[in-house]
Amino acid sequence: METNEKLSVKTDKPKHKGGRPKVRVRRETHVKVRLTATERFMISAKAKDAGMRLSDWIRAAAKAAKVVARLKPEDLQIMRMLAGLANNLNQLTKLAHRDGILTIAIKCGNLLVEIDQALKYFNSDDRQDT
Repeated sequence: METNEKLSVKTDKPKHKGGRPKVRVRRETHVKVRLTATERFMISAKAKDAGMRLSDWIRAAAKAAKVVARLKPEDLQIMRMLAGLANNLNQLTKLAHRDGILTIAIKCGNLLVEIDQALKYFNSDDRQDT
């Protein structure tokens, strides 16, 4: 009977099971990416140089990546306009060589203002980091 009494006694201390402690943030989803052998080698080399595992390096690179949205139809129209302005500037340069610089200076100034406005639009904050 003495052995049965010892087994039925409960202790207040939790029983330590040992092993690895639980991870607070558990990564449960997977992303599959296809790479060429060259791409895999380059990424592995960069991860090794950084002293990181491949998955940790890819995770850090994805978090730090800056993504700019594709050009909208309005943006494409402005790009075509810029190409046209570049063509006009080239024609004005030819005219300046032929007719003289002073007559073309005013036309070039107006054209440069238009190009500057278009470039300011493309560098504006409303297009970045979407």
